Amino acid sequence: MSGPTKTMAALTGAALVLTTAYTVALGSSGWLWFGLVVLVVATIGMAAADSSVPAAPRRRRPPGPSGRPGATQP
Repeated sequence: MSGPTKTMAALTGAALVLTTAYTVALGSSGWLWFGLVVLVVATIGMAAADSSVPAAPRRRRPPGPSGRPGATQP
């Protein structure tokens, strides 16, 4: 998983904890749970899209003047 996907998963977990705490303290709210379900589905979709896209190959630096990568002229 990439950084943004991990962040989204962490925020979804925090939203679950906060929604549960709100429900215990003040009573159930259908809109909160609906919003949480939408967030969970978006997180799953983001994770699925992230895992299905292959990473782009890293671009190599062109060789320096002496033929070695990173070499500089004096």
